[in-house]
Amino acid sequence: MPRRSKGLSATLITGALLLTSLGLGGIAVSAGAPAPHSAAADAFAATHSGHAMAASTATSPEDPDGDGYIPANPPVTGVTPSTQDPPHRYFHEFQANCSVTHTKPDDPIVYPQQPGKSHDHTFMGNTTTNANSTTATLSAGGTTCKAPGDLSGYWMPTLYNGDQQILPVGPQVIYYKSGVTDYTSVRPFPKGLRFVVGSPIQSADEFRHHPGFVEGWECGDSYFNTEFPATCPNRADVQLNIRFQAPSCWDGKYLDTPDHKSHMAYPVVKPGTNDNMCPADHPVALPMIEFKMAFPVNGDMSKVRLSSGTGHSFHYDFFNAWDDRTLKALVDHCVVGGLQCDARGYDETHPEAGAALDEHYRLP
Repeated sequence: MPRRSKGLSATLITGALLLTSLGLGGIAVSAGAPAPHSAAADAFAATHSGHAMAASTATSPEDPDGDGYIPANPPVTGVTPSTQDPPHRYFHEFQANCSVTHTKPDDPIVYPQQPGKSHDHTFMGNTTTNANSTTATLSAGGTTCKAPGDLSGYWMPTLYNGDQQILPVGPQVIYYKSGVTDYTSVRPFPKGLRFVVGSPIQSADEFRHHPGFVEGWECGDSYFNTEFPATCPNRADVQLNIRFQAPSCWDGKYLDTPDHKSHMAYPVVKPGTNDNMCPADHPVALPMIEFKMAFPVNGDMSKVRLSSGTGHSFHYDFFNAWDDRTLKALVDHCVVGGLQCDARGYDETHPEAGAALDEHYRLP
């Protein structure tokens, strides 16, 4: 995506940022043209599937000129998508096990420096995440992830049963996987990379056919639900679950873009094969994050909802603040190494490979 002219009006940038972040593509925006929603900064600018979102009226302190683009420093250049087919390994992943820290109507990616402007979010990982979070503040914070080196912020819309918050209990499973066939080409996230997966205003059909959709909402023997099941087995071993995958191909240029999505892309199929590779305009293979969340609710589900709306409004955010050396050790050992690792970077089916981290989940 080309960089916007610095001559664009603040109203135009705000309107364009809102429309793209909400997934409303195909609207032409050019310098000097009327803003699609000239009053977007003062009113709800979009409503879809019963959910409304206000326009963002500020940009991140890390955005040098307020245009919505945060450049990578340094950028990654000279990379072409790998078409190699290394020896087959069924797994190439590790887990980041992180617990819930707090809930707050903040979103430092979509609504930076605007506390209280978002729908309510359930935050995991970094204990300090709020509307004013930056790479520096997250890096100085604490974490509920098993690996102390994972200071990243992870968040999603809060789940309610009626008016009661239903929060995941204990460490949740956040996979870091290879999304491409050449798992040896995957490199760690750049510090400060951030993105949104899915959209709170996506339609039910968009949610069901989203490239990150795995099994939708599930409980008991019910799978592939776009909305919450009407009932779930009322047993202690049954929870409401969802799995959803993030894009894993990066343009190498930006840590964020105005829509919080277009610097990332999902892998594509290599022509004539079943292999996955990164597209040419997003050539850098990064770990594919997969949320696997479990909510302790079952029985009558008629009053279950998300703060963003119905079940198909599920989405999540990621803000990378890993310690660089710790993340590289896990990616190299587990993803590039073709292992199925826990949060220590240990694969119990391949004990001879050892672990990336020590018994305290730190670099040895």
